[in-house]
Amino acid sequence: MTNEQTNQKPAAAPPEGTGDLPASDRAARRAVTLFPLLVVVAGLIGLFWPSHFTGWAPAVPWLLGVVMFSMGLTLTVPDFAAVAKRPWAVGLGLVAHYVIMPGLGWLVATVLDLPPALAAGVILVGCAPSGTASNVVTYLARGDVALSVSVATVSTVVAPFVTPALTYLLAGQFMHVDAGVMVTDILKTVLLPVFAGLLVRLAAGRFVDRLLKALPWVSALTIAVIVLVVVAGSAAQIKDAAALVLLAVVLHNGLGLALGYGAGKLARLGRPASKAMAFEVGMQNSGLAASLATAHFSPAAALPAAVFSVWHNISGAVVAAWMARSSRTPSSPSGV
Repeated sequence: MTNEQTNQKPAAAPPEGTGDLPASDRAARRAVTLFPLLVVVAGLIGLFWPSHFTGWAPAVPWLLGVVMFSMGLTLTVPDFAAVAKRPWAVGLGLVAHYVIMPGLGWLVATVLDLPPALAAGVILVGCAPSGTASNVVTYLARGDVALSVSVATVSTVVAPFVTPALTYLLAGQFMHVDAGVMVTDILKTVLLPVFAGLLVRLAAGRFVDRLLKALPWVSALTIAVIVLVVVAGSAAQIKDAAALVLLAVVLHNGLGLALGYGAGKLARLGRPASKAMAFEVGMQNSGLAASLATAHFSPAAALPAAVFSVWHNISGAVVAAWMARSSRTPSSPSGV
């Protein structure tokens, strides 16, 4: 959930129209359900008592590294092998993610005539990779979890090269973007921790397996602290622009979910895969976006990422519940 990120992926998606989640996934489900509340509380603390967290901003990249390391611990070699088995679907998901969300970010910023810092922040959220909370939300929606994991993994691996380039192209008109330095920052805070976690999983798999149920909470708590620090650093700006930022985030996320689902349907991937596409496009690694915005732009530019971190988990959980419920609905009167 670097999203908000839960960093515990389900082993397989439940068939449409069947029972509840198995006990092994309850920790991830609870983390997804309670995470928005946790982040809201953290944000309120940062908003009303910002002076207590002055000077915490340099810790944000390290905190993000903890989240990404946790993500790496959940990955296995078969996750990467799965990409080669479905290159068309994974490729489509990757292109949709890095075309739809960055484009929507630029469109929303332009239509709403956002101030430069907020515009750059919204675009940066759109240029971020998928958040791993999308995997669990796809599971809750009875979607194609294997596809969701594959797209999220690949989007994270290519992020050090794609995210800075897209940010430079789309946000450069609003604020100065040093793409070269951004590449280095993403390599250090995203890719290296992910691969470090993967190596630990390979070397000590049995030990890591015992920790998997705790990883969603580690990620959730760490992301909450990131949001707290980001909000505390720009509390005054939030009070001035809260409604405008919320409108931008709701439009960005909502259109992303809808267009992601539509891309899957248009490509005739099937309903479960289209659900995965919706969440892989509409849900972002807003923790990374907040960290990059704070480091490269300004505290105000991190506001969209902080709000997105809360909102996309709420909307994702609601949409997933609706999709799962619709999957149980009989398709014809004979099924009643």
